[in-house]
This record gives sequence, C-alpha cells and structure tokens, in this order.
Amino acid sequence: MAAFIAAAVVWCMSAGAPALASQPVKWGASLQPAASPVMEDVHWFGSFTFWIVIPIVLFVALLLVIVLVRFNAKANPVPSKTSHNTLLEVAWTVVPILILMVLAVPSFRLLYKQMEVPAADLTVKVTGYQWYWGYEYPDTEGVSFDSLMLSDEERVTKGTGEPRLLAVDNEMVVPVGKVVRLQITSADVIHSYAMPAMGVKMDAVPGRLNETWFMAEREGIYYGQCSELCGKDHAFMPLAVRAVSQEQFDQWLAAAADDVEAANKALLAGIYPQSNLKLAAQ
Repeated sequence: MAAFIAAAVVWCMSAGAPALASQPVKWGASLQPAASPVMEDVHWFGSFTFWIVIPIVLFVALLLVIVLVRFNAKANPVPSKTSHNTLLEVAWTVVPILILMVLAVPSFRLLYKQMEVPAADLTVKVTGYQWYWGYEYPDTEGVSFDSLMLSDEERVTKGTGEPRLLAVDNEMVVPVGKVVRLQITSADVIHSYAMPAMGVKMDAVPGRLNETWFMAEREGIYYGQCSELCGKDHAFMPLAVRAVSQEQFDQWLAAAADDVEAANKALLAGIYPQSNLKLAAQ
C-alpha cells in the first residue's frame, strides 16, 4: 500500500507540475507565487508595506485605548480645553510625510519596472473581444488564433486536469526565460488583461495599443482573467499562458504557422502523455 501511494505521488508530481505552475487556490488569502521578476518585486513591496502598516495600526489602536480609558466621562469629568499643541501638530504632519516618502520610492521603482519594456525576445499582440482573447505573433507570419473558455464537458474531454472556468482551448505559448512584449488592444469595449503570477495587468482599450511585458521564470501554465467589467460574460473570459522550453516553443511556432490546432496537439501530447487529448484532435 505504501509503495502504491508513493508511486501515485510521484506520478502526480511529474504529470501535474508542468500543467499547474500557478493558479488560484481555494480560500487563498495572499498573492499567487511569483513567476516573473516583476511579480517577485510586487511580493517584496507587499511585504515591505505590511511591516510598515502593522506598527501604525498598533500605534493607532494604543491611542484609542488610552483615549477610552483616560478621557471617558467617568475618569475625566472635567474635559481639557486645550485648543492646540504646536509640537504635536508638526509631528503628525511630518511623520506621515516621511512614511509616505519611504513607501513612494520603492513603489515608483516598481511602477517604472512594470512600464519600461526591455529589449524583447518575442512580441505577442493581444486583442480583447466580447468575450474571448485573440493572439497574434507578428514576428511569424500566419500565427494567430482565438482563445475561448472551455465548457465543463470540453475540459474533461481534454483530459489535462485544468481548473474549471480557467481552462481555454488555445493558450498563449511563450518560451521560458525570455522577455515577452505584449501589445494589448480591444476590438469592442474596454477589457483588462490580468495575469497575477506574472505581475501583469493592462487595460485593453479600443483604438489604443498599450504595452507591457513579462518573463516566465519556470515552465508551466499560468492563468488570469479579464479584470474590467465588459458585459454579461465578463466572468467567463479567462486567459492562459503556457511557458515551455525554447526548443518546444520553436517547434510549436513552426507548426502553428501552418495549423495552430495541430501544433497545440503536438505540444500538449509531449507534456501530457497520459491524456487522450480528444479536444485537440477535433
């Protein structure tokens, strides 16, 4: 029995790890694990802010307790008639300014890192539609496709164990460890392309081309969703990005120039040998 359990654990780790690199978890209360340099900095800044906020909260709570205990009507029947205190007023003006400056410097650095697109190894144009995403690889002629959410039946048929309401028929495929420049726009209303594990969130605006970037640090599939209310099926507009090795990406890109569905089938068959991949074969 122990040997069977051990074998099952090994199989699940080897089969599931490439597919589920990062995704939402039940009762999750924190950010998804970082999978890009930008998201690592977001995690750091979140922790940095947390340890500044905690002493402020405790200090304010202490002041409230002191006020409740020392200055209630019973303990202090004759209230103070103090109109002002210059030192106190200067302190509660200067100290918050200093705290905000301490927060501002790393936040501006992080914002600059998110917005300043480095030299890109790959460009992908993303177009938001009601209610799905379209992808184009402008550096390779003929590679463009739409990405729609799978129904429960299609997801089970695909057989790759992807989560409900996040699995799509065609994922954006990128090479791991490479800078991917995203050019984001919309064909109808305002959408928002949000990929939490990569630290990406950019509005897709009709008639405007916004740019951002990411670099996947490990192979796997990463999920996101439209984060701008865009109509009745806004909640059913997921996005999925699959990071693979450079060799796998080159093979997929060459095949996708002729047939995207066949390229996806070949790619997934190599990652999920246990899957029947009926959906990709259709």
